[in-house]
Amino acid sequence: MLDELLRRMSNHTPASLETDRRFPEAAVLLPITRSEEPELVLTLRAKGLSTHGGEVAFPGGRRDPEDPDLVFTALREAEEEIGLPPGLVEVVGPLSPLVSLHGLKVTPFVGLIPDYVEYRANDAEIAAVFSVPLAFFRQDPRDHTHRIDYQGRSWYVPSYRYGDYKIWGLSAIMIVELVNLLFDAGISLHQPPERFIKY
Repeated sequence: MLDELLRRMSNHTPASLETDRRFPEAAVLLPITRSEEPELVLTLRAKGLSTHGGEVAFPGGRRDPEDPDLVFTALREAEEEIGLPPGLVEVVGPLSPLVSLHGLKVTPFVGLIPDYVEYRANDAEIAAVFSVPLAFFRQDPRDHTHRIDYQGRSWYVPSYRYGDYKIWGLSAIMIVELVNLLFDAGISLHQPPERFIKY
């Protein structure tokens, strides 16, 4: 599966995002374990944080002025948040950038990591580090759907429930792009699913 991911990522052209240049930039890492059943590593953010507290997210954050590029930002933040050494990450490539509710232009990077890493969560930022089998998302096992209207179009964003964790928002959009790329899952973000529940 990972060889196929590498092949598909090398041929993948992320969607471009025309944004005002004043948007501050951020980057996140989508770490995938090199295992027979690859898993995606996510975090539960600490409750007391000013933004996205108590939410599931990928390790990452805002680009610092001294960061040479966004890959560096994603790796630096992953090391700061979960203790993942940059040297253990093989960055495969970017997915499509997105704009967060807080006005950040976020670029996701897919990276391969060893099957077993001893994570050290930064308690000030991260309440938990957990992983989900990539195959879990393949069948689009959404709990429900959030409709988000942005720039004149509607997005139908899945919300997934894995154990005690709720995976939604930007993280879910990134996962959909990854799963569509890897498995040809055909999950649409712009058509409501048949079982769409309106909130």
